[in-house]
Amino acid sequence: MFSNTVIYSILAAIITILVCFIISTLLPGIERKYIHARIQQRIGPIVIAPGIMAPIKFMFKENVKVESPVPGLYKVLPIICFIVVMCLLIALTPQAFAIPALSSLVAIVGLLKVEEICYVLMGALSKSVMSVRMPFPDQIKGAVHNNATRSFIEDISSRRSLRMITYGSFPLYLALFAPVTQARSIFLEEIVAYQQVHGPFLFTVSGAIAAIVFFIGYMIILNEYPFSIIKAKCDVIEGPYMEYASKYRAIVYLTRGFFMMVLGALFSVLFLGIPPLITSWSILIVVLVSLVLVFMMGILSAFSPVFTNRQLLPTILGTTLLGILSIVLGLL
Repeated sequence: MFSNTVIYSILAAIITILVCFIISTLLPGIERKYIHARIQQRIGPIVIAPGIMAPIKFMFKENVKVESPVPGLYKVLPIICFIVVMCLLIALTPQAFAIPALSSLVAIVGLLKVEEICYVLMGALSKSVMSVRMPFPDQIKGAVHNNATRSFIEDISSRRSLRMITYGSFPLYLALFAPVTQARSIFLEEIVAYQQVHGPFLFTVSGAIAAIVFFIGYMIILNEYPFSIIKAKCDVIEGPYMEYASKYRAIVYLTRGFFMMVLGALFSVLFLGIPPLITSWSILIVVLVSLVLVFMMGILSAFSPVFTNRQLLPTILGTTLLGILSIVLGLL
């Protein structure tokens, strides 16, 4: 038999997840309607279109049969991404602080890496373009053929995803561990407790620098302009998402908004010491932080082209150095 405390904690965590998920469905619409559309001087979609109406529409679309060496895994990857994001939010709730293996930065980094690896697998497991299999070489009269198969858009995106995992998201992980230098602990409960006594980490020199690094990493891991090389519309179109349709496409849309919300909650926990808790006013702070990050991302992405390696590498290197500086200042 579960005690009343355990039942209360489970219910509070479930309600927190539901509330955050409902709010997250509005975030993509807010970004496109009130930021992108205003900056680009156009009407834009209604707020509920990208995060609510679009997934509902895709649910009723016809699915496609994708050529893939492992079609079952390929189809389930968007679901895995959604579950990973949900587990991230659970780890940030105070109810999860009683489970050290879950509520630690090691677990947070591990879950974020699983989410990133899914993009690599999405691209690697799709062998069709617009659901048409093309396992033949370009046949130009007089050319020499070696039976090589054509490169696919998803393959290119998969290789780019692998590069981003290797060095692209490194600044984000540096920013995540910056608060450890102050709290001297990798456990979220102790990081939160330290900030509730000594004040938010954000309002220190080390924390302010780490917050900038976190924001750049936030845009990188969300694959947003100017860091959207894995799904840039100028060459790879939708990248790893290209062949997903019907309910799988709906899950992709829902996961993106949910991920925005969860990353905002992660910032709130690490930099303000305020975890998402539905029974407290703190949930309003988490929502506000998520909105601020979305507005900042929308403003920057609206003015930014897609970075090539010539711009991407120096940006990531400079941000990485800032992250290291933040950690050093925290240690001093």
